[in-house]
Amino acid sequence: MKLYKRVTPEDVVALKKNEIFVFGSNLQGYHAGGAAMTARVMFGAEYGNGDGIQGQSYAIPTMFDSVNEIKPYVDKFIDFAVLHPELDFLVTRIGCGIAGFKPREIAPLFKEATRLHNVWLPTEFWVILEQEGD
Repeated sequence: MKLYKRVTPEDVVALKKNEIFVFGSNLQGYHAGGAAMTARVMFGAEYGNGDGIQGQSYAIPTMFDSVNEIKPYVDKFIDFAVLHPELDFLVTRIGCGIAGFKPREIAPLFKEATRLHNVWLPTEFWVILEQEGD
């Protein structure tokens, strides 16, 4: 397996001052399970806020019927990361837990983020993107 430089750790339990925990959410911001609960309990995610920056976390809504509905929120996140090069964004396996999508469906949404020095992705996303020619 290829070694990637910007890999989100499997279990993020602490953040440096400039790090942001990126997690999958629902639009209602009910951060009750999985990475969303971690974001709420440990990194300042706001209950009732399902989209965008909050504390040391960034919510991307993933509780939809199709990946196409998630894409605009991932694009919004990438735009935010471009505007904030001073921050490092640790993207979790968004959409691949409670939302029920497969990494092969979600990883391509982050293709543009692979070019950003401040976006970290799960190893599985990197592998998929490499297989698809990125």
